[in-house]
Amino acid sequence: MAGERSLTFFASDVHLGLDLKDPKDREARFVAFLESIPKDKTESLYLLGDIWDFWYEYHDVVPKGYVRVFAALMDLMEASVKVNFFQGNHDIWCYHYFQDMGIRILQQPYVVNIGGKIFCLGHGDGLGPGHFWYKLMRWGFREKFFQSLFSLLHPYLAFRLGKGWSKKSRVAKTVEYKFKGKEEPLYKFAEDFSAKRHIDYFVFGHFHCDVRMKLSGGSELIVLKDWIDDSPYMYFDGISTFFGYSPKIEK
Repeated sequence: MAGERSLTFFASDVHLGLDLKDPKDREARFVAFLESIPKDKTESLYLLGDIWDFWYEYHDVVPKGYVRVFAALMDLMEASVKVNFFQGNHDIWCYHYFQDMGIRILQQPYVVNIGGKIFCLGHGDGLGPGHFWYKLMRWGFREKFFQSLFSLLHPYLAFRLGKGWSKKSRVAKTVEYKFKGKEEPLYKFAEDFSAKRHIDYFVFGHFHCDVRMKLSGGSELIVLKDWIDDSPYMYFDGISTFFGYSPKIEK
């Protein structure tokens, strides 16, 4: 049908601002991806967290830069493409700034019907059994009391502390994470969740590795890789899922 919006795009873990390898190229690749989305055929874009390597938002102060990224997102929204954002473990602290632009902030696990297929979406961190200390830290980062304490720091100091911690956590992970298959807590979460309600696709990020697994009930678990070296994304056309890579930027 002419004019029908049948496409939905997904991307995760771009880590904009991470001073590792070539951050300007990474941002340019992400902008190129956003600009390549066919505005007249796309219903929604889902950003599955850690799009920014560090984001902390004061009431009147936000991190500088990313003008081209926000311009590309605004172009999509002005063309009636719905932009949805999940907070990752690096960009937890986004509040009214994104929402004022029209970006919808969602909480995992988020279940949505897309073209007749049922998707369960999120960043993927903290889902499933175990990870007690990580879940405790995640809870603390999201508590308003601790956020208020951090907000007492001057933005100059807060942003440098945050970016330094974020970069250190990434540099320390010199080996790509090996998804544990059926032993991975995220897999167990998906199995338990799909046993309670029908899900066609589980789509997450966070793990920085490419995962596509069939669950016992027929659902598919998909984990999107990060953008540190490549530019992976997924789209759904109402019938099937497809995977692509935003092209390298010629210098």
